[in-house]
Amino acid sequence: MPRVKRGTIHTKRRKKLLKSVKGYKWGRKNQIRLASTAQTKAGAHAFKDRRRKKRDMRALWQIKISAFAKENSFSYSRLMDLFRKKKVGLDRKILADLAENNKKVLKSVLEKVNK
Repeated sequence: MPRVKRGTIHTKRRKKLLKSVKGYKWGRKNQIRLASTAQTKAGAHAFKDRRRKKRDMRALWQIKISAFAKENSFSYSRLMDLFRKKKVGLDRKILADLAENNKKVLKSVLEKVNK
């Protein structure tokens, strides 16, 4: 069986790896063995944290809506229940943005729904 030399492929793979870990600290930026594990772990954390970001944002939206509800003598759960029963088609993301930036608009929506 003939000998296989992997010069170019091996070099390309290492270059690609080192390019992806550019900016990492210590040996993880220039030592192949450390860079490889660092890249694997970074990918796992990125995947996990993309899901966590959604969770954190929803919690933030709930806090903003709750603060608006308290200003208007409602609890968060009563306000959301009222919107659900009256079939208001605004999700929490939009409600939170309105509560933060356009309180007048959200207050007018609340008055129409609360009649």
